[in-house]
Amino acid sequence: MFAIVEIAGLQYKVEQDQKLFVNRLKGDKGGKVSFDKVLLTVNGAITVGAPAVSGITVEAEILDHVKADKVIIFKKKRRKGYQVKNGHRQSLTQIQITGITGFDGGKKAEKPAKKTTKKADAESAE
Repeated sequence: MFAIVEIAGLQYKVEQDQKLFVNRLKGDKGGKVSFDKVLLTVNGAITVGAPAVSGITVEAEILDHVKADKVIIFKKKRRKGYQVKNGHRQSLTQIQITGITGFDGGKKAEKPAKKTTKKADAESAE
């Protein structure tokens, strides 16, 4: 079973016990977080949300807060004597998916019975 979930504005395909790096999340190391914006789930049957699947959450545990490798930004204009060197290290959070909860086995929720009028009942009896 897997799900596609939106975490901090980015979409990730997640499974049970998977570790992944996401943009920095609020929370302490060892804390629990849950994501309720699940866009798609697959467990034998595919459930697609519009825009999100209701009633399904993805639970995760924060393993660590880290920084990514440095990215060097170098700008230069030829024959002008212009050179600028900059760097950036993105703050990331390593999480482990502990479970995908609220899944009903691919069954669609039953719609409540429509209210019928006496006129509709009379027409169907004829």
